[in-house]
Amino acid sequence: MQFQEVNSPFNQEQAELLNRLLSSLTESQKIWLSGYLAAPRTEAAATLDEGTIPGSGATVESKAKTRHVTLLFGSHTGNCQSLAEDFTSQLKERNVDVTLSSMDDFKTKNLKKVEDLLILTSTHGDGDPPDNALSFYDFLFSKRAPKLDGVRYSVLSLGDSSYEFFCQTGKDIDQRLKKLGAERMVERVDCDLDFEEPSAEWFESVFKQILNHSSSPAAPQTYQESHHTSDSIAYSKANPFQAEILENINLNGRGSNKETRHLELDIEGSNLEYEPGDSLGILPENDSALVDELLEEMGWNPEESVTINKQGDLRSLREALLSVYEITNLTKPIIEKISGFTEHTALHELLKKQNTDDLKEYMYGRDLLDFVKDFGPFHATAPEFVQVLRKIPARLYSIASSSKANPDEVHLTIGALRYEAHGRSRSGVCSVQCAERSEPGGTLPVYIQKNPNFKLPEDDDAPLIMIGAGTGVAPYRAFIEEREESNSSGKSWLFFGEQHFVSDFLYQIEWQDWLKEGLLTKMDVAFSRDTDEKVYVQNRLLEKSKEVFQWIEEGAYIYVCGDEQYMAKDVQNTLLEILETEGNKTPEQAKLYLQDLRKNKRYQRDVY
Repeated sequence: MQFQEVNSPFNQEQAELLNRLLSSLTESQKIWLSGYLAAPRTEAAATLDEGTIPGSGATVESKAKTRHVTLLFGSHTGNCQSLAEDFTSQLKERNVDVTLSSMDDFKTKNLKKVEDLLILTSTHGDGDPPDNALSFYDFLFSKRAPKLDGVRYSVLSLGDSSYEFFCQTGKDIDQRLKKLGAERMVERVDCDLDFEEPSAEWFESVFKQILNHSSSPAAPQTYQESHHTSDSIAYSKANPFQAEILENINLNGRGSNKETRHLELDIEGSNLEYEPGDSLGILPENDSALVDELLEEMGWNPEESVTINKQGDLRSLREALLSVYEITNLTKPIIEKISGFTEHTALHELLKKQNTDDLKEYMYGRDLLDFVKDFGPFHATAPEFVQVLRKIPARLYSIASSSKANPDEVHLTIGALRYEAHGRSRSGVCSVQCAERSEPGGTLPVYIQKNPNFKLPEDDDAPLIMIGAGTGVAPYRAFIEEREESNSSGKSWLFFGEQHFVSDFLYQIEWQDWLKEGLLTKMDVAFSRDTDEKVYVQNRLLEKSKEVFQWIEEGAYIYVCGDEQYMAKDVQNTLLEILETEGNKTPEQAKLYLQDLRKNKRYQRDVY
């Protein structure tokens, strides 16, 4: 289509601008633009900035007269923050006044002044709030929380249904806001690992409710993640980049009972950008041998076509079980859905029990193959059966490299998971794929997962205290590489723990070289199986408590990466002990001190 001045209401300059614009638009952008222009718009809404209503001399504001929206997020891996930022942009484009903040950065004294409140939060651990939501969460459940009459709200909660306390933080906040008198405008939505579609549907429902208080129409638009830019393809979780494997090395020495792989991936041409502290997402595939066993057990035709999404895309059953559906992990929601396909008495009795410990005990260490062997036969076709399964969740790994030091590459440190359970050998879906089925020259589908909650300080000279065990050392390798490229003079101290010095000292030569060069100031290690009495990183911290406290007082940033259930909790308790002893503080004062460090981004954790 070409606009010409002679047969259109546009002058020559406008026609040239329109022609340049139209030639650069994708089909989806053209469709959106046509809907935007065709939507009913009042003269006031169509006026740019502040304009004059024709014939009246009166001025109007361009923004829709909606209640002010406050969007708060609590994010652990960055998913909630990314969604919150996307939704904020969408609301602003639709002429809605909106304020975005992490929960911890929000001034709680303003809570009672909020009009429309949107909460996006994840849950981790035993139903705990993410680190950047703790202060807000504690305030909300304290006696200081105000009555919220007149406040409308809605909660979007992200979680993992394989955990007992699925989306617990979102559930808690939702119930508490209701109890404080706020009006729920849209029912809470609890998203599993495949959160993109339900989160988009929640947002559209919320937006409709926001418009109920609008005196002028907003721009029509449907939220969706864009995969294209004007310059090139934008790779994402929904559209991963096929990264070539350059290196795949076992970091453990002879005699180790562990296998830790160092992967180097080529991302040249992807336009993927990352910073130290970010993660790389890998979309894994199930083990083909396990898929074939499942197909045989169920008597399914591997070539039968099944629908894999709402768009109606088809795959062969075998391909879908390989690359789309999760078959290695059982969750209560999945078992409840599958139970509708069988009359097996023992299964229904198991689900009816008030004590859920029996169900948890059954699920632990078992997979879908175990389940169908135990409770078959099932009265469902293969397409009906797979429709109730979860999608394979992507696996996130802390990036072990600096892009400044390794342009067009990303490095990972992945521990292969293998174990025996219920008479069968088991393995981690992605970790063993990387260990056994990922040769140099092959590819892996990847995307970057930003982690704004685990970042180097802006001040290159700020001291770092880095605490990690096993593969938790990965981001610290990226930190030191980055500081080396930036010619940083800041002090750094690594606390690293593993089982054996000889076989499990990950990146030993690199750390020792950085110590010699002065890039790494200090290093303390703990190898738990080399001594009669097991020694861990928290023991090393306590041994150096005076110096650790001195570094903290000098402005050091503390980082913890690794296992949350044991290591991270033990480290936090040790830090509190150090603050009490060396800082002459009461337990409550030490807790408040650590909370302040966290609020000021000087205590950051990447735990799992």
